[in-house]
Amino acid sequence: MSISMRVKLAVCLFAFASCLPAYSAMPKSQIWLAELGEHFSAKPITENTAYFNQPLVTDSGVYYTAEVSADGNSQTDLFFYDFQSQNTTNLTQSPVSEYSPTLHPNGEGLTTIVVEGSGKQKLWFYPFDQATKPSRVFEHIEPVGYHAWGSNQDLIMFILGATESAPHTLQYTDINGHLPQILAEDIGRTLSYNRARDVFAFTYQVNGLMWFATYHRESDHIQRFFALPSQVQDYTWLDDNKVAYSLDNKIYYRDLNAPKKVHLLRNLRSYCQTSISRLSFFDNKLAFVCHSED
Repeated sequence: MSISMRVKLAVCLFAFASCLPAYSAMPKSQIWLAELGEHFSAKPITENTAYFNQPLVTDSGVYYTAEVSADGNSQTDLFFYDFQSQNTTNLTQSPVSEYSPTLHPNGEGLTTIVVEGSGKQKLWFYPFDQATKPSRVFEHIEPVGYHAWGSNQDLIMFILGATESAPHTLQYTDINGHLPQILAEDIGRTLSYNRARDVFAFTYQVNGLMWFATYHRESDHIQRFFALPSQVQDYTWLDDNKVAYSLDNKIYYRDLNAPKKVHLLRNLRSYCQTSISRLSFFDNKLAFVCHSED
């Protein structure tokens, strides 16, 4: 698929009954892009005046979530930063909020969490083909927070607890209409799939510690590898074996073949003096979120 096709998502052409209410408390943040090749460099690809978050690095650019405001109301749309042109495009421009852009495994669009006009959070498919309207992936599964696709039309999802005291759960399902299977509780927000290992990856709390773990669907087995530092919520894969995360604005990684040993990848304090949260890595490019002091 050409770059032009990838950066042009269908705009929502249908109207919702009501629009999203204002989100005035969105934390300000900025997305940076670092080149980790022979000659290191890093630069911001967004401003730091609003909420810019949830980057996804691909071969052609970075998808991310950004706050947009109009008439005193705020919501989020999906954006794309193109490596070749270094231009940014608002992909959705819809009356609702979209979060967590993820490439659909068919290569024909993005899946995203949509806060519908009713307030329900559901998983939607937004095609790259502008002639095709966006559509819900599941009618019966909600409220969805995050998700990651596998290689067999299957996926894991972060399902929010039904009440404030109820734990968030990790649920596994496929697009064939099977009921979701609950895999774990008290899970973290970063979900992923490792094709080489054929495992889904996630984090969850066990006895007060947040563990990095994988789930193998064929064996129905969860394996814990290491406990993350208490301040860490997010991670990204560097390759088939290495997992990276940020601590005190330094990027560390662990190899799953020897997970107890911690390696320093890069010190990013000179680029972000506050705190780094979400990370996304692909082809020597690392996107990271630097939070505002506000």
